[in-house]
Amino acid sequence: MSTALAIASVSLVLKDLLNNGLIDHNISDTAGNVMVTCLPPDKIATGDAELPQLNLFLYHVTPNQGWRNEFYPSKNSSGERISNPPLALDLHYLLTAYSPEELVAEILLGYGMQLFHENPILNREDIRRTLALPSLFTFTGGSALPANLLALSTSKLADQLELVKLTPATMNTEEMSKLWTAFQAKYRPTAAYMATVVLIESEKSTKSALPVKERNIYVKPFKQPVIEKIKSQSAAGQPIMENQKILINYKLVITGFNLRAENTKLNIDGIEYSPLDTDITDTQIIFQIPVALPAGIHGVQVISQIDMGTPEIPHRGVESNIEAFVLCPTIDPAPAKIKFDKLSGSGVSPVLANISLTVTPAIGEKQRTLLLMNQLDNLAETLPAAYSFQSLLPLSPPGPAEDIIIPVSGIKPGTYLIRIQVDGAESPLDTIIYSPVENILNGKYNSPIIIIT
Repeated sequence: MSTALAIASVSLVLKDLLNNGLIDHNISDTAGNVMVTCLPPDKIATGDAELPQLNLFLYHVTPNQGWRNEFYPSKNSSGERISNPPLALDLHYLLTAYSPEELVAEILLGYGMQLFHENPILNREDIRRTLALPSLFTFTGGSALPANLLALSTSKLADQLELVKLTPATMNTEEMSKLWTAFQAKYRPTAAYMATVVLIESEKSTKSALPVKERNIYVKPFKQPVIEKIKSQSAAGQPIMENQKILINYKLVITGFNLRAENTKLNIDGIEYSPLDTDITDTQIIFQIPVALPAGIHGVQVISQIDMGTPEIPHRGVESNIEAFVLCPTIDPAPAKIKFDKLSGSGVSPVLANISLTVTPAIGEKQRTLLLMNQLDNLAETLPAAYSFQSLLPLSPPGPAEDIIIPVSGIKPGTYLIRIQVDGAESPLDTIIYSPVENILNGKYNSPIIIIT
């Protein structure tokens, strides 16, 4: 592959081709001393100072459509360079003839087009010969190639995989007019050409993977697992319920089809779990909710792993859709677990206090937690009071905590049902009682409660 010097090297080789061709045809007998240049049109003298001249101007460069998708990306997922795919370019040239004398410009353009027609491919020997001694070439005004351009001999243009081919390009008068207007130069007889392809490749070090030592081919039936519903079961042997609140000690019941495979896993929030084989069927998976799973909304997915390799180890195969379920927190309703620490207020005066609760599962430091309170013992002619307060997790020790403290203020004294809301998941209320004296609600919600005095 070539280096970044290849673009200029193509122009130099084409210039040499024109120069040698004009000499071989004794063009000096017809047009005098003719120069071959590679200048922008606005840099060429016209009018009284105009001289016989052929000018080859690179006016446009485009990506080559045949090569641009030939190679793999140059970097892996970690950002490490694994290959040096070539930059494939097409070069677009204008060949323009100049002369102050009548018909000489047409003669020069004719010779130039004939030379390009007879040499449609730049062969490797011509390229090597041209670039071998670039110091011998003369440029505008008879000056030698500048020292800083002598590096063109190192472009490796002759060694690239595909040879450079030269083809005429069709350009109508409107397109030609727009170009010369952009050049802000006086128009002269012009022909358009395209040189393709220049392959520029980096020489940076790459990280190459080892070759595959042994190949294993596996043919497996494609069974896409599908989750239809998420249900729950309070304990083994209990009925499977739908649309009920799921608690930490419950079992998840996943229903669908194609759920059983060689190696079935559950992915919950990016962590893989292994259900018991006896709890997996083609239409149902029963799985005990992990104790460490926090309250809130979670996504579950069934993964069918495939054993492959030597030795065989599980590989990720097909995956199901992702279904969401809400794991609700629970408040320990025992009076000893619900503590009321009054700071101020009494009687009918608003109370300022701290309420301590024991919540399962433990609440993480970054989880949003609210205490919801609804009054039970209000008079029939008055609306029950309702409040919400944000909890304060203990600063020490850091990490998830089951015992939380909620500062409350401005509460009317009375008896309140309490709920905890963690990341949108709300704890349930029930009718559990702790003494016959408190059995006064006849099946209505009566737990967990707190009495504010």
